[in-house]
Amino acid sequence: MEKDITIIVATHKKYTMPEDAMYLPLHVGKMGKPSIGYQGDDTGKNISAKNPYFCELTGLYWAWKNIKSDYIGLVHYRRYFRSKTKGKDKFSSVLKKQEVESLLKDVDILVPKKRKYYIETIESHYRHTMHEETLDETIKIIEKKYPAYVPSLKKVMNRRSMHAFNMFIMKREYLEEYCTWLFDILFELEKKMKGKKYDPFHSRFYGRISERLLDVWLDYKGYQYREIPFMYMEKINWIQKGTKFLKAKFLGEKYEQSF
Repeated sequence: MEKDITIIVATHKKYTMPEDAMYLPLHVGKMGKPSIGYQGDDTGKNISAKNPYFCELTGLYWAWKNIKSDYIGLVHYRRYFRSKTKGKDKFSSVLKKQEVESLLKDVDILVPKKRKYYIETIESHYRHTMHEETLDETIKIIEKKYPAYVPSLKKVMNRRSMHAFNMFIMKREYLEEYCTWLFDILFELEKKMKGKKYDPFHSRFYGRISERLLDVWLDYKGYQYREIPFMYMEKINWIQKGTKFLKAKFLGEKYEQSF
Protein backbone atom coordinates (compact mmCIF):
# COMPACT_ATOMS: atom_id res chain seq x y z
CA MET A 1 0.00 0.00 0.00
CA GLU A 2 1.39 3.39 -1.00
CA LYS A 3 2.38 5.60 1.92
CA ASP A 4 1.62 9.31 2.18
CA ILE A 5 5.11 10.80 2.69
CA THR A 6 6.35 14.39 2.57
CA ILE A 7 10.02 15.24 3.07
CA ILE A 8 10.81 18.93 3.27
CA VAL A 9 14.08 20.10 1.76
CA ALA A 10 15.22 23.04 3.89
CA THR A 11 16.88 25.72 1.79
CA HIS A 12 17.48 29.46 1.84
CA LYS A 13 18.44 29.76 -1.82
CA LYS A 14 17.53 28.48 -5.27
CA TYR A 15 19.12 25.07 -5.81
CA THR A 16 18.74 21.88 -7.81
CA MET A 17 16.01 19.79 -6.20
CA PRO A 18 15.00 16.11 -6.46
CA GLU A 19 12.35 15.34 -9.06
CA ASP A 20 10.56 12.86 -6.78
CA ALA A 21 7.24 14.42 -5.72
CA MET A 22 7.81 13.15 -2.16
CA TYR A 23 10.26 16.04 -1.66
CA LEU A 24 8.93 19.51 -0.92
CA PRO A 25 11.50 22.33 -1.33
CA LEU A 26 10.91 24.72 1.57
CA HIS A 27 12.29 28.25 1.76
CA VAL A 28 13.23 28.50 5.45
CA GLY A 29 13.42 31.96 6.98
CA LYS A 30 11.16 33.20 4.17
CA MET A 31 9.43 35.91 6.22
CA GLY A 32 10.20 39.34 4.78
CA LYS A 33 12.32 37.95 1.95
CA PRO A 34 11.66 37.80 -1.82
CA SER A 35 10.32 34.54 -3.21
CA ILE A 36 12.79 32.06 -4.68
CA GLY A 37 9.97 30.00 -6.16
CA TYR A 38 9.51 27.51 -3.34
CA GLN A 39 6.94 27.07 -0.61
CA GLY A 40 7.84 29.41 2.26
CA ASP A 41 7.86 28.58 5.94
CA ASP A 42 6.03 31.88 6.62
CA THR A 43 2.51 30.60 5.89
CA GLY A 44 0.02 29.09 8.30
CA LYS A 45 1.27 28.62 11.83
CA ASN A 46 4.99 29.35 11.72
CA ILE A 47 8.15 30.65 13.41
CA SER A 48 9.83 31.79 10.20
CA ALA A 49 11.17 34.96 11.84
CA LYS A 50 13.27 32.83 14.21
CA ASN A 51 15.29 31.32 11.36
CA PRO A 52 18.53 33.28 12.08
CA TYR A 53 18.59 31.40 15.39
CA PHE A 54 16.64 28.18 14.80
CA CYS A 55 18.03 27.33 11.32
CA GLU A 56 16.17 24.47 9.62
CA LEU A 57 13.97 24.08 12.69
CA THR A 58 11.69 26.83 11.38
CA GLY A 59 11.04 24.43 8.50
CA LEU A 60 10.45 21.53 10.88
CA TYR A 61 8.00 23.63 12.90
CA TRP A 62 6.17 24.62 9.71
CA ALA A 63 5.95 20.99 8.58
CA TRP A 64 4.70 19.90 12.00
CA LYS A 65 1.95 22.52 12.05
CA ASN A 66 0.94 22.60 8.40
CA ILE A 67 1.58 19.25 6.68
CA LYS A 68 -0.90 16.43 7.23
CA SER A 69 0.98 13.56 5.58
CA ASP A 70 1.21 10.23 7.41
CA TYR A 71 5.03 10.42 7.35
CA ILE A 72 7.06 13.62 7.48
CA GLY A 73 10.79 14.08 7.00
CA LEU A 74 13.49 16.74 6.93
CA VAL A 75 16.60 16.91 4.76
CA HIS A 76 18.75 19.81 3.53
CA TYR A 77 19.55 21.17 0.11
CA ARG A 78 23.17 20.13 0.82
CA ARG A 79 22.46 16.79 2.55
CA TYR A 80 20.16 13.92 1.64
CA PHE A 81 19.57 10.31 2.53
CA ARG A 82 21.36 8.19 -0.05
CA SER A 83 19.82 5.53 -2.25
CA LYS A 84 21.31 2.04 -2.45
CA THR A 85 21.27 2.45 -6.22
CA LYS A 86 23.95 4.71 -7.65
CA GLY A 87 22.78 7.14 -10.28
CA LYS A 88 24.57 9.00 -13.04
CA ASP A 89 24.88 12.04 -10.75
CA LYS A 90 24.33 12.92 -7.10
CA PHE A 91 20.68 13.86 -7.46
CA SER A 92 19.81 10.58 -9.11
CA SER A 93 21.41 8.89 -6.07
CA VAL A 94 19.03 10.54 -3.59
CA LEU A 95 16.70 8.19 -1.70
CA LYS A 96 13.43 7.67 -3.59
CA LYS A 97 9.88 7.16 -2.38
CA GLN A 98 9.69 3.48 -3.29
CA GLU A 99 12.79 2.85 -1.17
CA VAL A 100 11.42 4.88 1.74
CA GLU A 101 8.19 2.86 1.65
CA SER A 102 10.19 -0.35 1.78
CA LEU A 103 12.37 0.91 4.66
CA LEU A 104 9.27 1.89 6.63
CA LYS A 105 7.69 -1.56 6.47
CA ASP A 106 8.88 -2.61 9.91
CA VAL A 107 9.98 0.66 11.54
CA ASP A 108 8.40 4.11 11.67
CA ILE A 109 11.52 6.24 12.07
CA LEU A 110 14.48 6.67 9.72
CA VAL A 111 17.60 8.59 10.78
CA PRO A 112 21.02 9.18 9.18
CA LYS A 113 24.00 6.97 9.94
CA LYS A 114 25.70 8.18 13.09
CA ARG A 115 28.35 10.83 12.81
CA LYS A 116 31.42 9.69 14.77
CA TYR A 117 33.68 11.95 16.82
CA TYR A 118 36.12 9.28 18.06
CA ILE A 119 38.22 11.45 20.42
CA GLU A 120 35.34 13.57 21.71
CA THR A 121 32.10 12.85 23.50
CA ILE A 122 28.96 14.61 22.28
CA GLU A 123 29.12 16.88 25.32
CA SER A 124 32.83 17.69 25.19
CA HIS A 125 32.66 18.44 21.47
CA TYR A 126 29.85 20.92 22.00
CA ARG A 127 31.67 22.57 24.90
CA HIS A 128 34.87 22.88 22.88
CA THR A 129 33.23 24.31 19.77
CA MET A 130 30.22 26.32 21.00
CA HIS A 131 29.28 28.52 23.95
CA GLU A 132 28.90 26.22 26.95
CA GLU A 133 26.14 28.18 28.67
CA THR A 134 23.69 27.27 25.91
CA LEU A 135 24.14 23.58 26.74
CA ASP A 136 24.17 24.23 30.50
CA GLU A 137 20.81 25.98 30.31
CA THR A 138 19.37 23.18 28.18
CA ILE A 139 20.43 20.60 30.74
CA LYS A 140 18.82 22.64 33.53
CA ILE A 141 15.57 22.88 31.58
CA ILE A 142 15.43 19.13 31.00
CA GLU A 143 16.26 18.45 34.65
CA LYS A 144 13.38 20.69 35.72
CA LYS A 145 10.71 20.00 33.08
CA TYR A 146 11.55 16.46 31.99
CA PRO A 147 13.47 14.78 34.83
CA ALA A 148 12.64 11.30 33.52
CA TYR A 149 14.81 12.10 30.47
CA VAL A 150 17.94 12.87 32.51
CA PRO A 151 19.42 9.32 32.38
CA SER A 152 19.01 9.32 28.58
CA LEU A 153 20.50 12.80 28.40
CA LYS A 154 23.59 11.72 30.34
CA LYS A 155 23.94 8.58 28.23
CA VAL A 156 23.77 10.50 24.96
CA MET A 157 26.14 13.24 26.13
CA ASN A 158 28.76 10.60 26.96
CA ARG A 159 28.58 8.92 23.55
CA ARG A 160 31.08 9.58 20.77
CA SER A 161 28.59 9.49 17.91
CA MET A 162 25.15 10.87 17.14
CA HIS A 163 22.43 11.10 14.51
CA ALA A 164 23.28 14.57 13.23
CA PHE A 165 21.89 17.36 11.06
CA ASN A 166 18.27 17.24 12.36
CA MET A 167 17.56 14.80 9.53
CA PHE A 168 14.90 12.11 9.82
CA ILE A 169 11.71 10.64 8.41
CA MET A 170 9.06 9.56 10.91
CA LYS A 171 5.41 8.70 11.31
CA ARG A 172 3.24 11.71 12.05
CA GLU A 173 2.26 10.55 15.55
CA TYR A 174 5.95 10.30 16.50
CA LEU A 175 6.68 13.68 14.91
CA GLU A 176 3.89 15.14 17.04
CA GLU A 177 5.46 13.70 20.19
CA TYR A 178 8.98 14.75 19.27
CA CYS A 179 8.16 18.30 18.19
CA THR A 180 5.94 18.95 21.20
CA TRP A 181 8.81 17.95 23.49
CA LEU A 182 11.60 19.58 21.46
CA PHE A 183 10.03 22.98 20.93
CA ASP A 184 8.86 23.16 24.52
CA ILE A 185 12.52 22.88 25.55
CA LEU A 186 13.80 25.27 22.87
CA PHE A 187 11.21 27.98 23.57
CA GLU A 188 12.06 27.78 27.27
CA LEU A 189 15.75 28.01 26.35
CA GLU A 190 14.94 31.09 24.28
CA LYS A 191 13.50 32.75 27.39
CA LYS A 192 16.55 31.81 29.47
CA MET A 193 18.99 33.15 26.85
CA LYS A 194 17.15 36.42 26.29
CA GLY A 195 19.61 39.29 26.19
CA LYS A 196 22.60 37.12 25.31
CA LYS A 197 24.49 38.42 22.28
CA TYR A 198 26.38 36.12 19.93
CA ASP A 199 27.69 36.56 16.41
CA PRO A 200 25.49 35.25 13.56
CA PHE A 201 27.21 31.84 13.54
CA HIS A 202 26.87 31.18 17.27
CA SER A 203 23.36 32.67 17.39
CA ARG A 204 22.16 29.53 15.60
CA PHE A 205 22.74 27.37 18.67
CA TYR A 206 19.09 26.25 18.87
CA GLY A 207 19.59 24.13 15.76
CA ARG A 208 22.79 22.63 17.16
CA ILE A 209 21.24 21.87 20.54
CA SER A 210 18.37 20.07 18.82
CA GLU A 211 20.81 17.83 16.97
CA ARG A 212 21.83 16.42 20.38
CA LEU A 213 18.26 16.20 21.65
CA LEU A 214 16.98 13.89 18.91
CA ASP A 215 19.02 11.01 20.32
CA VAL A 216 17.92 11.84 23.86
CA TRP A 217 14.29 11.53 22.77
CA LEU A 218 14.94 8.32 20.83
CA ASP A 219 16.78 6.74 23.77
CA TYR A 220 14.10 7.67 26.28
CA LYS A 221 11.19 6.56 24.09
CA GLY A 222 12.88 3.34 23.02
CA TYR A 223 11.33 3.50 19.57
CA GLN A 224 12.93 1.35 16.92
CA TYR A 225 14.55 3.15 14.04
CA ARG A 226 16.66 2.37 10.99
CA GLU A 227 19.87 4.18 10.04
CA ILE A 228 20.26 5.29 6.43
CA PRO A 229 23.48 6.48 4.74
CA PHE A 230 23.50 10.17 3.91
CA MET A 231 25.33 12.15 1.27
CA TYR A 232 26.70 15.67 0.84
CA MET A 233 25.70 17.47 -2.33
CA GLU A 234 28.71 19.79 -2.24
CA LYS A 235 32.41 19.12 -1.81
CA ILE A 236 33.59 19.07 1.81
CA ASN A 237 37.04 20.32 2.76
CA TRP A 238 37.87 17.50 5.17
CA ILE A 239 41.35 18.84 5.90
CA GLN A 240 39.93 22.18 7.03
CA LYS A 241 37.16 20.43 8.94
CA GLY A 242 39.58 18.09 10.70
CA THR A 243 41.99 20.91 11.53
CA LYS A 244 39.23 23.00 13.12
CA PHE A 245 38.04 19.96 15.06
CA LEU A 246 41.50 19.37 16.53
CA LYS A 247 42.09 23.05 17.27
CA ALA A 248 38.79 23.21 19.14
CA LYS A 249 39.68 20.20 21.27
CA PHE A 250 43.32 20.92 22.02
CA LEU A 251 43.62 24.71 21.66
CA GLY A 252 40.19 25.81 22.81
CA GLU A 253 39.34 27.57 19.54
CA LYS A 254 35.58 27.85 19.07
CA TYR A 255 34.12 27.20 15.62
CA GLU A 256 33.56 30.37 13.60
CA GLN A 257 31.66 28.93 10.62
CA SER A 258 29.99 25.84 9.24
CA PHE A 259 32.07 23.45 7.16
